[in-house]
Amino acid sequence: MQVTIHNAKTNLSKLIEAAKAGEEVVIAKGKTPVARIVAIAQNRFTIGLLKDKVTGDGPDFFEPMSEDELALWEGAE
Repeated sequence: MQVTIHNAKTNLSKLIEAAKAGEEVVIAKGKTPVARIVAIAQNRFTIGLLKDKVTGDGPDFFEPMSEDELALWEGAE
């Protein structure tokens, strides 16, 4: 779809929705195309992205550390 600058100012929200829907939106000055509205790809965060890909038991963070591990964390050698 090609629209004039004046029409783009008036209907910007509708033109953005059209671009998000995949329609090509071109803004023209007179009959000369000068700009294009394109949608930016949205990354979708997926919960459980690594589900069934990580194997084994992880550490139990609620269990106290052993004296040796605690000494390492506190900088003792």
